[in-house]
Amino acid sequence: MSKKIHLRRNALVAAAALTLMASTALGAPATAAPNPNAPGQSNKNQNQPTTTIELVGINDFHGRIEANGAEAGAAVLAGAVKEYKSKNRNTLFVSAGDNIGASTFTSFSQQDNPTIDALKAAGLDASAVGNHEFDGGFDDLLNRVIPRYGDGNAEAGADYALGANVYAKGTKTPALKEYTLKKLNGVTVGLIGTVTDQTASLVTPAGISGLDFGDQLEAANRVAAQLSDGKKSNGEADVIVLLTHEGSSTSDCAAIGAEDTSYGDLIRGATGKIDAIISGHTHVGYSCSYPVDGWAAGLERPVMQAHQYGTTLDTLKISVAKKHKKIVGLEGGLVSLTTIASDGTTVPRFTPVPKVATIVEAALAQAEVVGAEEIGAISADITRGGTNGSDRGVESTLGNLVADMHLWATSNEDFGGAPTQIAFMNPGGLRADLLFGTDGTVTYKDAASVQPFGNTLFTMDLTGAQIKAVLEEQWQPEGSSRSKLHLGISEGFTYTYDPDAARGAHITSMSYQDEPIAEETVFHIVTNSFLAAGGDNFFTFAEGTNVADSGQIDLVAGIEYFQSHTLVDPAPLGRAQIDQ
Repeated sequence: MSKKIHLRRNALVAAAALTLMASTALGAPATAAPNPNAPGQSNKNQNQPTTTIELVGINDFHGRIEANGAEAGAAVLAGAVKEYKSKNRNTLFVSAGDNIGASTFTSFSQQDNPTIDALKAAGLDASAVGNHEFDGGFDDLLNRVIPRYGDGNAEAGADYALGANVYAKGTKTPALKEYTLKKLNGVTVGLIGTVTDQTASLVTPAGISGLDFGDQLEAANRVAAQLSDGKKSNGEADVIVLLTHEGSSTSDCAAIGAEDTSYGDLIRGATGKIDAIISGHTHVGYSCSYPVDGWAAGLERPVMQAHQYGTTLDTLKISVAKKHKKIVGLEGGLVSLTTIASDGTTVPRFTPVPKVATIVEAALAQAEVVGAEEIGAISADITRGGTNGSDRGVESTLGNLVADMHLWATSNEDFGGAPTQIAFMNPGGLRADLLFGTDGTVTYKDAASVQPFGNTLFTMDLTGAQIKAVLEEQWQPEGSSRSKLHLGISEGFTYTYDPDAARGAHITSMSYQDEPIAEETVFHIVTNSFLAAGGDNFFTFAEGTNVADSGQIDLVAGIEYFQSHTLVDPAPLGRAQIDQ
């Protein structure tokens, strides 16, 4: 999807920056002084010359190759990598997965090939596989994505889709490369990749029907044991780093260390042979460190995640005694790729790499060509509220249609999760009308202009009482620039309201499939990631339970909806009615 400057995305970026600042404060860099009691260390290591190995990492890049606010873009990301590698040639650039998928139109419209090319040109050395790498199915990953990383060579490209817990169906036979070894100044670094074991519920089932996604902890510990068993025939590493496409939903290091989740189990249960954990999947920034059983006092394992979309880099320094190849120091942290100038604008902290900038420019040009391609047709104008979308406080055919699209995307037979029942769409997320013109043709660019923010679709459970609270939040807080933001809602859900009622008492009835909604009834709903986080003062969404990222970008859902429907009509008005 094409993106310019978007106020709503900028609000998310600002929130992301606050999250990052909080994570830095809560998760201090993981540091360790030499300790003779630590595994593999002895007094003779303390005064030995050392080699400093560095890793810089990203996660959940999602094809954000063009710059957009705090999203630095691929050329600036490449500049950061170049600077780190120029200062220390013993530096690796790694990713914890989801390099592609849920991408902006520029990359999505070209099967994410520009992202693959840009990351390779930026110097990416290895990557865990993420759930979005399976968006096109396993065959696409195996026969197109991986070979492209390897410049046509599937074996060379295997380092960019590491998945130690991905197996052939019904077996423990690895379906992907489990690890890779990188030698830096005599030190062998082992990189193990794993992906969330929930992947099967996040992608189209048909595309991964021949795979099982196993327990990450078991897989990571198994491979780490192999890489440290003294047998050169099955690979040996002096340093082992886990790249996991799994993470925490909080930046609070104390909470992360204690959380009762599969990720919590992973960071607590990872064998002491794993020296650091670089994470992804949850799009949260944090840099933490935790003690490990059997390690010396003062030596803690770094655990980190670099937020999302190329806004941030993980940084990991590992000091290794040259003579005995034993770790004598660890330090983890996060570095933002942009900063705020004195005039309030966002500027890059690193110099863009021209070669990568050229790849991005070519992709943008091709996206303009692709944008002219037809994806469907409409029977009449489908518009936002008011004149040219100026009134976000009224029901609109476009708002209701996009809600229908999101409901369809998370309830059709190709959807891997639990089918949703109700969808909500914010009016500010609709940036253009769909106009019939001369023949009703709808192009890629038309669809991208309607939903330009690249939000993903989130599913969650809300009670009837919470849904009512969401609807009440359409009447914005005192002092807001708009007094009301009317949500688009999907077919099958209706409500009545009193526009003159007191705050908190506007909604007079709600129905689902013509049946009244009880306060205690639980519904499985879908909305975009902006609203799911409580955006536009719709705070109740953030209180939902069983929250999950569906793995679908809103634009893609819209495009696939058009491609699956011969002719699209304006969604009817009247789903929200004034109580007479």
